[in-house]
Amino acid sequence: SSQLSSLPLQILFYVTGIYYIFYFLATLAMIIYKSQVFSYPDDFLAPDLAVLFLMAILEVPRLYLGCKGNLQEEEAALGLSLGLTVGSVLLAVYLLAWQTYVLWADVLLNALLLSAYGLESGLKVTAIAAFVS
Repeated sequence: SSQLSSLPLQILFYVTGIYYIFYFLATLAMIIYKSQVFSYPDDFLAPDLAVLFLMAILEVPRLYLGCKGNLQEEEAALGLSLGLTVGSVLLAVYLLAWQTYVLWADVLLNALLLSAYGLESGLKVTAIAAFVS
């Protein structure tokens, strides 16, 4: 039988996992910076932090299910990872457009993350199609 798992997708999972660690730490540092430098309303600090930590919690099963689904050629696990990617995209869009203060660094970090999510999603759909057929 032939191997259907996607090497580019597996590489992208690895790169995205490493980038997300940098993204999380940089975004957390910027939220702390903004809370010290700007008049950050207390009512808005908690939701911004909650979104960042929820995103980190979603990232672990998203990457795990994606890697597992790709390597074991399981469309269900890869589909669940794709669903979690949609949730992560929504949270990234919140941090890009709706957090209290958005700096140019926020825009850059989120643009890179959303680009990786988009490429990853396309490769996931292609891999699922290959597994099903």
